[in-house]
Amino acid sequence: MHLSENEGIEGNTFVVTGGLGFVGSALCLELIRRGARQVRSFDLRHHSPWSLQLTNHGVRCLQGDLTSKKDVENALRGANCVFHLASYGMSGKEMLQFSRVDQVNINGTCHVLEACLEFGITRLVYVSTYNVVFGGKEIVNGNEALPYFPIDDHVDPYGRSKSIAEQLVLKYNGRPLKNNIGKCLYTCAVRPAAIYGPGEERHLPRIVSMAKLGLVPFKIGNANVKTDWVYVDNLVLALLLASMGLLDDIPGKEGRPVAAGQPYFISDGSPINTFEFIQPLLKSLDYDLPKSWLTVSHALYLAKIFWAVYSMLYPLLNRWWLPQPFILPAEVYKVGLTHYFSYLKAQQELGYVPMVSPREGMAATISYWQDRKNKSLDGPTIYVWGIILIGMISLFASGWFPPIGPVPLLRSIGLMLFRSMFGIRLAFYLATAAHIGEGMYAWRLAKRVDPDNATGWFWQTFALGFLSLRLLLKRAKKVA
Repeated sequence: MHLSENEGIEGNTFVVTGGLGFVGSALCLELIRRGARQVRSFDLRHHSPWSLQLTNHGVRCLQGDLTSKKDVENALRGANCVFHLASYGMSGKEMLQFSRVDQVNINGTCHVLEACLEFGITRLVYVSTYNVVFGGKEIVNGNEALPYFPIDDHVDPYGRSKSIAEQLVLKYNGRPLKNNIGKCLYTCAVRPAAIYGPGEERHLPRIVSMAKLGLVPFKIGNANVKTDWVYVDNLVLALLLASMGLLDDIPGKEGRPVAAGQPYFISDGSPINTFEFIQPLLKSLDYDLPKSWLTVSHALYLAKIFWAVYSMLYPLLNRWWLPQPFILPAEVYKVGLTHYFSYLKAQQELGYVPMVSPREGMAATISYWQDRKNKSLDGPTIYVWGIILIGMISLFASGWFPPIGPVPLLRSIGLMLFRSMFGIRLAFYLATAAHIGEGMYAWRLAKRVDPDNATGWFWQTFALGFLSLRLLLKRAKKVA
């Protein structure tokens, strides 16, 4: 397919569901850049890190819920093309909220499809997932001829719901529009690999946060396992090409859009082991990646324990203070089993070729994360927090608490180390004074090298002493 870069975009109105998200916002901005008449971002959120940028570029941001038919109709009325990106339950705690996953991914997609028919929208590009064909069995250089993974065999509600939704979208292809005689709704599905890039919200923030706390104790699978990744700009390009592939007025192909009713795998075309892929990023941030490997079967046992525990905590899953589960079964399969796909069909039919190489994409991502780290409060691993805080509390308890519970044991250890109760209490006073002094020094130093986080550096150094201060000293050395 050989069209101008703005074919079907200039002068048209677009709706992007999930438009305040990482990919959605990038797509909205690219549509504006290419001359769209109007771009609407439809999202459940009121704001996101990209809201201001979208508004400043003329994107109309609409707040609404995919599960509300009225909200969907209000957003889609008058549009020429819809990019349906919004979904729920991709990772973490969301994966366990079965009802919400189905409501958004299945019912919400039905609302979008019906609104397209009702309001004469001729093009719908659906963003799907590899999981519609993958569920725990190795796939090497797969293609679109692969059958859907059996619905009842999916290990998580997200993959199952996305599979149902994709099949619905493709079955709606070619259906006549209600108020536009002779016109049809044309649909296609784009199946992206794991997405990365500066500002990505799902995968890398969770990995970086866990690595920062020292909570990545092992790799999963083995070094030969390979999976796909796709840089955000490459995915946006693929989505635009897919929308062009649904045009029904291309000379010589009138009424026969090349992409109508078709799914497409999209990636950077460079399969790689997940842990090898993220290693340059973590190394650039001075975070360690483990050297030991855990087999998929053992990782699954661990993941099922987390699944069971978090399932029992179902009413609390939306609470901000409940941390994300360490890992869940579907995530074990994603990183522990080889599954990558060819984008040859997208290349042949849509003209898709990745414009950003993996090296360039990772370089941009590393630059973003280094800048983000320099603007945030850095800290030691959770093990350091535990050792220091438990140590200080134990020292205080052995010096002042009555002899109940574990206090006699703590006091015996203290007496062995410091010879007397006076020695125990003196050690606590000196340690506390040292922490206060280091905290004050950290605050003064941070005022110069990291003023936005000066208060945070004080409290963290007050709690952890030199183990926190050394991180600030390292930052100061870089600034100097």
